[in-house]
Amino acid sequence: MSTSALIPESKLPALGTTIFTQMSALAQQHQAINLSQGFPDFDGPDYLKERLAWHVAQGANQYAPMTGVAPLREAIADKTAELYGWQPDAAAEVTVTAGATEALFAAISALVRPGDEVVCFDPSYDSYAPAVTLAGGVLKRLALQPPAFAVDWQQFAAALSPRTRLVIVNTPHNPSATAWQAEDMQQLWHAIAEREIYVLSDEVYEHICFAKGGHASVLAHPQLRQRAIAVSSFGKTFHMTGWKVGYCVAPAALSAEVRKVHQYLTFSVNTPAQLALADSLRAEPEHWRQLPAFYRAKRDRFVQALARSRLEILPCAGTYFLLADYSAISDLDDVAFCHWLTEHVGVAAIPLSVFCADPFPHKLIRLCFAKQDATLDAAAERLCRL
Repeated sequence: MSTSALIPESKLPALGTTIFTQMSALAQQHQAINLSQGFPDFDGPDYLKERLAWHVAQGANQYAPMTGVAPLREAIADKTAELYGWQPDAAAEVTVTAGATEALFAAISALVRPGDEVVCFDPSYDSYAPAVTLAGGVLKRLALQPPAFAVDWQQFAAALSPRTRLVIVNTPHNPSATAWQAEDMQQLWHAIAEREIYVLSDEVYEHICFAKGGHASVLAHPQLRQRAIAVSSFGKTFHMTGWKVGYCVAPAALSAEVRKVHQYLTFSVNTPAQLALADSLRAEPEHWRQLPAFYRAKRDRFVQALARSRLEILPCAGTYFLLADYSAISDLDDVAFCHWLTEHVGVAAIPLSVFCADPFPHKLIRLCFAKQDATLDAAAERLCRL
């Protein structure tokens, strides 16, 4: 019998360390201003932190119910009703997860069977494809083109087949900073209404939307929400990405399947954080109500500060990201340019091509503006020297 180490055949052979980890490490190495990875450099509400400490001191430190603590699920249901005009059943249709990424993985694992086709729109968030692959599905990517990154609905309809099982939607959209309108949700419904297709709607930036009509949620569409799973993130909403608390809202039958995966993936989410979030949703609803204005001010400050740079800033309708075209500055491809920018200019960004499977010839980088004003001003000063 051989005693040599066994090396498993990788289920994800093409994957390495994510670009976000790479760029953050490079930023730290070169002491660059990190506008690459999407996290704030400021803290969340004091009340939320106080309630976390209070619940810890009160002994709420054991397992939470698998689906989430009742006060949080009930607060989520009420917030959903206020925002989207429909109240889910807190017991059967709301599930608290270990961040939005877990919710996305659990939903894909629950719905996608070997050979099923899943449609998503490129550029797309990097967690979708590995989850589809691990479920045995086949990902069909539809390329969106800058600057509008609008869906070609005829192309979308042509991409559907009898094997299409799931469509992954992301609005407001990371990384393009665009946002769907209600008409887009109606177009989606028109395309899939007569087919047995589910929708996974990644809405983690639901409160960071600057579109004139506000955030168009799948939950606001009476027909779509009957076959959709909507995913949200408290990390994004409360500036606490390290807490890794998210949730999904879905019809009872879909929620039951998601929960079957969730209970063996993480089982439950840490109890005091859930209780603190429930308290904050009840006591300080103005926090999330004011979030669009809070981030709009940061967006506008950063855009104004970059006005004298040679970067061309694309419109931003949502998320806390800006896209910048650097073609007037360099002929480097976007990955090489981001490395050069970090090492020689002292600002870390993310190349857009990493969000796409097919070659992405556009010279676009993504910059995160979820930063203190001083951070944004310092980064803009460096970028304006280019």
